[in-house]
Amino acid sequence: MSEVSASASGDAAKGDGKPLLAGLVMAGSQQTEAEVVTDFIFMARDISNAYLINTADGDLMVNTGFMDNAERTKALLAPRRSGPLRRIILTQAHADHYGGVPVLREPDTVILAEKRFVDNWNYFDRLGPYLKRRSSKLWANTLKRGSAPSEPPRIVPDLVIDRRHAFEQGGRRFEVISTPGGEALESLVVWMPDERVVFTGNLFGPVFLAMPNLVTMRGDRPRLAQRYLHSLERVRDLGAELLITGHGEPVRGAGHIRASLDKMHGAVSYIRQAVIDGMNAGQTVHQLMREVRLPDALQIGEFHGNVRWTVRSIWEELSGWFHYEDSTTGLYGVPRASVDAELAELAGCDRLAERAQRKLAAGAPLEALHLLDIALAGDARHAAALAAKKAALEMLLRDSGSRNLSETMWLKSEIAAVEAVLAG
Repeated sequence: MSEVSASASGDAAKGDGKPLLAGLVMAGSQQTEAEVVTDFIFMARDISNAYLINTADGDLMVNTGFMDNAERTKALLAPRRSGPLRRIILTQAHADHYGGVPVLREPDTVILAEKRFVDNWNYFDRLGPYLKRRSSKLWANTLKRGSAPSEPPRIVPDLVIDRRHAFEQGGRRFEVISTPGGEALESLVVWMPDERVVFTGNLFGPVFLAMPNLVTMRGDRPRLAQRYLHSLERVRDLGAELLITGHGEPVRGAGHIRASLDKMHGAVSYIRQAVIDGMNAGQTVHQLMREVRLPDALQIGEFHGNVRWTVRSIWEELSGWFHYEDSTTGLYGVPRASVDAELAELAGCDRLAERAQRKLAAGAPLEALHLLDIALAGDARHAAALAAKKAALEMLLRDSGSRNLSETMWLKSEIAAVEAVLAG
């Protein structure tokens, strides 16, 4: 069993209180030589890993890592090179997968990617300022870069994959298979049928044997649960004996791989059916977010996605953005928060902060935060309300166990924001 998949059933937070995933994306920072996966596959760890494959007719790469680490990746893989770099296959249009292309490609290197790759590159480019602001809030306290990352390079594939593309290079057969879903709408996997090796990139998320993150907190186009399940089935049907993901250790053993894929498929299918049943029974999305739980036999990691968010993603995939419980105002551009300052004036910030403290004492931090949002709309520097908000956020962080990276990063960023106001 791989290190990452084994962790799915254990404690996901490291000894320093950071989520498992935070350690995975930084795992390559101390690497001094490429890791041997097999006698012809070598790994350079990065925010998402880069893989070199030797053939009798030169080399092939699956992903190239992040742009700011490209020279390091090139140096790590250099001793393992066996000839010209014939092809680079990109499993998705996220910069940590394709960012190293300009440094690693050679004059005759052919770039392969899924047919939606350019569309999704354009999506990230057009929304760059928006997505950077959101990503910065989440990642600033985790990556602690000295400066902003470089701009992602524009990559235009030489060959786009519609459904399936097979080729041979240096005596090794490869199949590139479109698998939209999971972490990217433009995902593909690379299959080596003779060696029974499949490279899945982040199709199954950054941690194997874990809940997919169908809608990210930083912002991204929604990934559909049904497409994820179909793509998982496509990989499962290959019968791989070695499954190589975008992060962490390769997953070895046909039986273990099959059982893990079955469990992931079962978990997402269970949630999807529970949402459908709840919708038909008249339950709201928030009720289902609170109530849907996986049975013990289908428990998988919640390091990037989690059950609550998967419930909401599936609901909105099936029903759209308008929730009847939002009432008439949900149809218009005036949110309920627009009257929070007036509610604070009516109720009094002191009384709201006091009631929030009582909610905290009763172990209800979310209800406390609702009250505190109103109080702070009336007085953004109200000391008691700020102190209560900090306590509520810290309670949520403690109760979360720092298992889920996005949740942990969000809560820490919110705590830091409150502390900044209190210090000012």
